[in-house]
Amino acid sequence: MMRVITGSARGTRLQAPDGLSTRPTSERVKEALFSIIQFEIEGRRVLDLFAGSGQLGIEALSRGAKHAVFVDSGRDAVKVIRDNVKRCHLEDQSTILCTDYASFLSSCREHFDLVFLDPPYAEKSLENALNRIAAIDFVTDGGIIICERPSDKDLTITLDGFSRSKDYRYGKSIICLYRKTGAEEA
Repeated sequence: MMRVITGSARGTRLQAPDGLSTRPTSERVKEALFSIIQFEIEGRRVLDLFAGSGQLGIEALSRGAKHAVFVDSGRDAVKVIRDNVKRCHLEDQSTILCTDYASFLSSCREHFDLVFLDPPYAEKSLENALNRIAAIDFVTDGGIIICERPSDKDLTITLDGFSRSKDYRYGKSIICLYRKTGAEEA
């Protein structure tokens, strides 16, 4: 069972899409992730790129993020995201799109402060998405890309204009952050 940890939708139970194509972030990993970025959420614009159930974007909204864009290519996942957002009364702060990440990134004209990347573990989507995001430059100065990957998968990508955090290991998952360095920090 997934639930919203804290904020305006605290305790609300969230649904997950059926099947094996979606692997929801565990409660332990989600708590750790939001503990790392807890002071950088309020008033921010969020992109949940491989949204699945939408739980990461919903958690950010519940904690005071201004707006979240949820992107998933699965129709079942998008239906679940819509239901979860409605259940949490966050419809006015949400945009939900049924498209693949590459199509979204190629047409994106918005800027985001927080970007969640938690793609299916078996794919190369994480590396591809990171490279595209850096190339199209839609992360605001000081913005953060939060990546989740399996503990047995290396992520050696460096992104121009971003500093990378250490890896945070939680069981079979690893979280790392890329923070965009502003012009004054470069």
